[in-house]
Amino acid sequence: MDTWASDRSEDGEPVEELLAILEQLVRFLRQVSTLGGLSTAASSALSRLRREGPQRLTELARAEGVSQPGMTQLVTRMEREGLVRRGASAGDRRGVLVEATDAGLDLLARRRAERAAALRRRIDRLDPDQRAALAAALPALARLVGPEPPG
Repeated sequence: MDTWASDRSEDGEPVEELLAILEQLVRFLRQVSTLGGLSTAASSALSRLRREGPQRLTELARAEGVSQPGMTQLVTRMEREGLVRRGASAGDRRGVLVEATDAGLDLLARRRAERAAALRRRIDRLDPDQRAALAAALPALARLVGPEPPG
């Protein structure tokens, strides 16, 4: 029987179990990310700017699922902290383009290193079979959270 064919199997509920574990992992990673005192929203927006490059404020708000006024306030705070800068959009002088600064990118790198070290300590406590199982699951997890396939 395919364990994933339904939410229920002999071993419990794998979909629900996976969801609970992923939620715990996200909480753990947020708790160990203390550098810079970034909020979850600020960290997410700054990470998006690192991955995707400069964005119009309206596009950033839409991508992050917040209102434009909310994003404006967030960007204002991050700008005061030297993490982002605003500029005029080349195509539309009325549009505001937001980009991460070197200080913002450096903070993200240090926070990532902080999370990686905390996760490494936890992984090192697993037995070899558990570490191998975790490594074997990485491609499936990457595909799970990757872009939705067309169709």
